[in-house]
Amino acid sequence: MQYKWSRYLRVILLFLGASTLVGLMLGYPVEGLLAGLLIYLCWTLIQARKLYQWLSNPGAGQQAPESIGLWGDIFDGLHKLHRNHLQAQDRLLAQVNRIQESTNAMRDGVIMTDTRGILEWWNGSAEYLLGLKRSTDRGQPIQNLIRSPAFKAYFDHREYREPLELNSPARPHLHLQIQMSMFGNDDRLIVVKDVTRLFQLEQMRRDFVSNVSHEMRTPLTVISGYLETMVDNADQLPTRWHRALHTMSQQSTRMEALITDLLLLSKLETGDQSDTSHVVDIAEVCEGICHDARILSGEAHHVISLDMGERHFIHGDEDQLRSAFSNLIFNAVKYTSAGGQISVTWTTDREGAHLSVKDTGIGIDPVHIPRLTERFYRADPSRHKETGGTGLGLAIVKHVLLKHEGTLEIHSGIGDGSEFICHFPRERLAEPPPERLAPEAGDEM
Repeated sequence: MQYKWSRYLRVILLFLGASTLVGLMLGYPVEGLLAGLLIYLCWTLIQARKLYQWLSNPGAGQQAPESIGLWGDIFDGLHKLHRNHLQAQDRLLAQVNRIQESTNAMRDGVIMTDTRGILEWWNGSAEYLLGLKRSTDRGQPIQNLIRSPAFKAYFDHREYREPLELNSPARPHLHLQIQMSMFGNDDRLIVVKDVTRLFQLEQMRRDFVSNVSHEMRTPLTVISGYLETMVDNADQLPTRWHRALHTMSQQSTRMEALITDLLLLSKLETGDQSDTSHVVDIAEVCEGICHDARILSGEAHHVISLDMGERHFIHGDEDQLRSAFSNLIFNAVKYTSAGGQISVTWTTDREGAHLSVKDTGIGIDPVHIPRLTERFYRADPSRHKETGGTGLGLAIVKHVLLKHEGTLEIHSGIGDGSEFICHFPRERLAEPPPERLAPEAGDEM
């Protein structure tokens, strides 16, 4: 490169030197030099004009202007750069077209928006699922096309760990699952899936469980009533029937408990529950449950302790919370050997409120912990005959906590006991209602 520049410089100097020599031969050396400079300037302007015209309309011809010397090399270099640019552009365009074709072939809708939600691109499935129109919707905010407060809150939340489910704005009979991801400068990639079939199957399952549970309650009540009558008059029956009556009575009681839990779980899943904004005294709830737990313990004489913090009022549904806490505490009684210790502790901190139920029982293998809240899952199936459980207790606890924006944390090990901790967000903490403060004010007077 340095060699070429030196050669170009020598050619220019030789041309100017020749012009000066011609002027000297004519007796005008300065005028000869100026004439040479003028000729070179005119030639340079002509080449610059060619370059300008070519750059202004590069599509008119692929070939660069013809020239020699420095300008010839400049034209050739720019032509190579332009050709490489066009080739790279063609490759990128082919890749983009291939990506768009493959995305359009997907059954899931794919949408790209900027950070404000302005629609930039979407595939054909998104048009079908959401009713988008290429002729009018490009450049429109997606919040104006999916008019759902839940979607707007989900879009603005910027935390997309869990998908959002809602009905299609264009086809209400379709149930959609929307998952967002952030990329680039806080732009959004939105994937829309049609989960109508799964939603219908889940709804059918819930309806089946609810309906069957309701239908089974009446005949089971009749059977239990007759069994109770027969047990009360067992002395009038042959001795060989006593064991059968006792077993049937136990299984009837267990079936009643199972139906009760199924109905409660179905109620929680379908959202048919009372308001969770009432002020609940957790101390009063836990005191009642611990009293019942001591009765359940009976001759096992478990040591059940209760330690409540100062702030023991939260916003929630008292019946649901009592059901969840009683499942945890009663489980601790069932799976703790006689004389064992069970501690119920309520604490609050910056993160919120926490209820801990800790026992010195047989413990659970940690491999089972991730699945403990599944319906009918048992860490040890052989124990159900002894405990009489339904296998739905922890599933009920999980759903109650979900209704209260809470989470369940489990720590356990074989032979090391178990600890179940219910975490509630700080926003759930509440002040005592005025009627709770009134007696204290009267005492001071």
